[in-house]
Amino acid sequence: MNETLTDTTTQKPKWIRVKLPTGKNYRELRTLVDKYKLNTICQSGSCPNMGECWGEGTATFMILGNICTRSCGFCGVKTGKPLDVNWDEPEKVARSIKLMKIKHAVLTSVDRDDLKDMGSILWAETVNAVRRISPGTTMETLIPDFQGITKHIDRLIEVHPEVISHNMETVKRLTREVRIQAKYERSLEVLSYLKEAGQKRTKTGLMLGLGEENAEVFQTIEDIRNANVDVITIGQYLQPTKKHLPVKKFVTPEEFNEFGDFARSLGFRHVESSPLVRSSYHAEKHIH
Repeated sequence: MNETLTDTTTQKPKWIRVKLPTGKNYRELRTLVDKYKLNTICQSGSCPNMGECWGEGTATFMILGNICTRSCGFCGVKTGKPLDVNWDEPEKVARSIKLMKIKHAVLTSVDRDDLKDMGSILWAETVNAVRRISPGTTMETLIPDFQGITKHIDRLIEVHPEVISHNMETVKRLTREVRIQAKYERSLEVLSYLKEAGQKRTKTGLMLGLGEENAEVFQTIEDIRNANVDVITIGQYLQPTKKHLPVKKFVTPEEFNEFGDFARSLGFRHVESSPLVRSSYHAEKHIH
């Protein structure tokens, strides 16, 4: 049994193959990023859609350092004791966005359970800095759960990013294994609260191939819709390193279509569902 699983993770099916990034916009951005040592998660996360997104003028930036206080089994970000908060970061990120002429920025962060405010103050300052320095740029903030503490979530709602997203990542049964310090119900509550507190557009993402049953995926999509979420992205989990959770299954494009059709039938405003989808894929379309 284990032998088959190992084979599955290394021999990727043809639909997982990624086009190499090309194009004038992509090349210009690449040069800027290298020249000014800008930090985008597009690069550090080796995202398969980097060429397409950068070509569209969309990029994802990670704030609050690059060491996370949580140790999710799927994530390539380092875990450990984070460094002190760099209060110059909002300005640096905002300048990077202006320099790169980014039309739509996705901001995300590591979890900072070590901080009293869990990083929410720096989050709000970053949104404000982008508004000030690059006023034409729209934003999505892909936030941690802030342990479900509403006063931290409120700081984000108060600065009005166009979209606030928080990823469910997986089905209820696998949450403890996949997102060790997170809780399925708590993430749903965060998404629900965002809407209740007046956030216009909310969003979440799922990754498949971790051992979930199709029936569980349908149930999760339904739970998410019941939390009044507007946008859902569904993609294939790919193992970042051998230390991470193995891929149990490569979900077929046909199955992704089924999940996508089901989500649309429930009334989501936007649905992205295919193997190479990542949570910020086509993010610029999710604000309308």
